Amino acid sequence: MIDFTINGIEASVEEGTTILDAAKKYNIHIPTLCHLKLHDLNVENASASCRVCMVEEEGKNKMIAACSTRVKKGMRIRTDSIRAIRTRRMMIELLLSDHPKDCLICPKNGKCELQNLAADAGIRSLRCEGERRVCTIDDDSFSIIRDMNKCILCKRCETMCNEVQTVGVLTDVGRGFHTVVGTVFDRPMHSTTCTFCGQCIAVCPTGALTEVDNTADVWDAISSDKTVIVQTAPAVRVALGEEFGMEPGTVVTGKMVTALKNMGFDYVYDTNFAADVTIVEEASEFADRFKNGGRLPILTSCCPSWIKFVEHNFKELIDIPSSCKSPHEMFGSLAKSYLAEKLGKKPEDIVVVSVMPCVAKKYEAQRPELGNSGNSDVDIVISTRELARMIVDSTQDFVNLPDSSFDRFMGQSTGAGTIFGSTGGVAEATLRTAYEFLTGEELKEVNFTALRGFEKIKETTVNIGGTQINVAVASGLGNARKLLNDVRDGIKQYHIIEIMACPGGCIDGGGQPYMHGNTEILTKRMNSIYNIDNKKHIRQSHKNPEVLQLYNEYLGEFYGEKAHKLLHTHFYADRSEI
Repeated sequence: MIDFTINGIEASVEEGTTILDAAKKYNIHIPTLCHLKLHDLNVENASASCRVCMVEEEGKNKMIAACSTRVKKGMRIRTDSIRAIRTRRMMIELLLSDHPKDCLICPKNGKCELQNLAADAGIRSLRCEGERRVCTIDDDSFSIIRDMNKCILCKRCETMCNEVQTVGVLTDVGRGFHTVVGTVFDRPMHSTTCTFCGQCIAVCPTGALTEVDNTADVWDAISSDKTVIVQTAPAVRVALGEEFGMEPGTVVTGKMVTALKNMGFDYVYDTNFAADVTIVEEASEFADRFKNGGRLPILTSCCPSWIKFVEHNFKELIDIPSSCKSPHEMFGSLAKSYLAEKLGKKPEDIVVVSVMPCVAKKYEAQRPELGNSGNSDVDIVISTRELARMIVDSTQDFVNLPDSSFDRFMGQSTGAGTIFGSTGGVAEATLRTAYEFLTGEELKEVNFTALRGFEKIKETTVNIGGTQINVAVASGLGNARKLLNDVRDGIKQYHIIEIMACPGGCIDGGGQPYMHGNTEILTKRMNSIYNIDNKKHIRQSHKNPEVLQLYNEYLGEFYGEKAHKLLHTHFYADRSEI
């Protein structure tokens, strides 16, 4: 233990503790901006590039950065001295001097950490006005907008892209005042190996990285004469309430459905239904490969970021992901075929809107192979954050809304469909169905708890009909890379692998309410997902009555010819851009 004093308080912390962490232990708040600590990932960005966390070391007449300086024995730290306060104010002013003043129309208005720091410091004018960088805005992709005019060089996005996700798209470009966070040869994001996972957006403290805003497209569709159908992903219902001050993890399914109906959508459906369909098809595909000597392991294909990652980095393994479309794409395909027939509508007269926790789904919806006869399966994708803004825009008192139910048909789901929202959920749901498909016996215990939680890579072995089925789950693309390297090199052998691009799964998607690596919030979202599952009367996808009705009335047999045409897709080993 190291003894020191902070603001006159006798203190003691473990050796190696930063001043910033030491101050937190004694409930002393030091402003930060570039600092990012993700405890569950053992990742910390302490570049001290913003200098907002400056404190004074008494007796040495010097200012030091709290985020990167370790406590030493006998140190006397002041966070509250006039010199420390003035220094931090000056650092914020210097950042603002090279920052656009369009806060009122910035996508991060109200969520911007720089804006909040300026307000907390009481900054009402700038003493420093000088040259400003002028950068071209990269808004060519379907998912991410990159406005480096608002970049403060905190390098949080670099940490996330390079260390956590190992995608390696973002890096420092230029020198001195003209340094920006950019891409190789200044390429637009859609021309790089970016997977559009949105984790860079999730950690960006300003409006330098934001999602493409599709809310205006949704309002236009609602006001048109077309039939507008909306579907909501499993992870949205356990996070949306946070945007309205509700406790993290609060399940707001009924209020969300009411809000969507009040906004003018013609039909409100549950993506969980399509998740059940996905499991029926994926489990059937696994059973077919397993019994007929097909290529194993089978890799889940629900995450578009993960699929794009494979296309760019593991071309030799492009034939092992399941050919199943992701759940929201399956729903879109069914909405414009089966549901269109039931409603007496032409596919081109139906607009499908997906509310997703993910910004990569925006890109995915534009993949040309995910559609039929020139009609995309899904027309518009909005994030959880975008839905929250639309609810506010429509002047609804979300917290006090009554509960409503999803429309039927294609609105009923099982617990298996619900757990898709958390890492390990897809693999667990697959096992619940694959076991009965392979053995013909009832599965007595449907909980596969070894696949739950936030461990980087989870492994388990399940006895199915006398065969030991090896299962692995990874969340975060860096962990996916490690796992696939082991598979490719023959170090590990599995039958089923689930990968989600975002650490923790969809509950931590790039389109979810900002939480900056707060593990407590993530845990509450995950627990709510499994609580919903536990309360469901039916917890296996192949026992969903509406799924069975879909196959009996329209698709025919599981994994059959018509199901292949509507519910399956293909991938590219030479993916360049979209």
